Amino acid sequence: MSNQTTMTEFLLLGFSDVPELQILCFVVFLVLYLISLLGNLLIITAIALDRHLHTPMYFFLMNLSILNLGSISATIPKSMANSLMTTRSISYAGCVAQVFLVVFFTSADFAILTIMAYDRYTAICQPLNYETVMNRRACVQMAASALISVLLYSAVHTGNTFAISFCGGNMVDQFFCEVPQLLKLACSDSEISEVGFLIFSVCLASSCFIFIIVSYVQIFTTVLRIPPEQGRHKAFSTCLPHLIVVSLFICTGSFTYLKPTSSSTSGLDLVVAVLYSVLPPMMNPIIYGMRSKELKGALSKLIVWRLFSKNKMSLFLLQ
Repeated sequence: MSNQTTMTEFLLLGFSDVPELQILCFVVFLVLYLISLLGNLLIITAIALDRHLHTPMYFFLMNLSILNLGSISATIPKSMANSLMTTRSISYAGCVAQVFLVVFFTSADFAILTIMAYDRYTAICQPLNYETVMNRRACVQMAASALISVLLYSAVHTGNTFAISFCGGNMVDQFFCEVPQLLKLACSDSEISEVGFLIFSVCLASSCFIFIIVSYVQIFTTVLRIPPEQGRHKAFSTCLPHLIVVSLFICTGSFTYLKPTSSSTSGLDLVVAVLYSVLPPMMNPIIYGMRSKELKGALSKLIVWRLFSKNKMSLFLLQ
């Protein structure tokens, strides 16, 4: 049995040891972070202010944007701070908090995306029952139930991860505290329970994925029966953004968590981690903003209103 180590801090993987490249990494991450913040905040504001968007689909989209803000804020700011201060350390408590937040926001994203698939299925395959099934109270209950379940799951997952004994040092081969990388530091006889929990997590995620696939098979079967002049294009336009977001989320996340962990970290591991932690929160507003005419119109009105208010204020100050 390996010697057990009491951890007080972990060392995260840096993108470079060259100070100039660290500054470059900080600038790149800052730009990506600001793009994600701006895009998701615009969607949240547009949906909240436009009464025409107070529908179940946009209610869940607003929840997804809020979760995207939390998801990208759980990893990127710490990495930016480390690059700026030329350090790689994160405290034990900070690592615990980061694992909890990453698991919570990632799982909550997937839960909301699953509910959104059910919403689209009900709207297209059972339109006569849509307003009854997806009423305001039902939407709030589904979102609240998903978030509470994910909160409990994240707490158990995080507690189970840090209940293991670490024997492999304190070097985490990733730019944030990632569960598969932490398991590489675990003693061989103490990681069994966490591996079992990860298998359970994969089964749970797979069941949600199967539900989404079955929902979309039903949706596309129904849509293809609709005559083109009766709204087939509109049905596709409301489903395709969600399907693209789900595919992006699942592909990047699955590659990260299902690939075998190697003893050394490759550049590909780092790039994929950046993609799955940064790309979905940044691309979701762009995908929905470009594909949804209603949301595009609401965003245009919001931007025009802001410009008008700013110009009006400038004229007032000049008088």
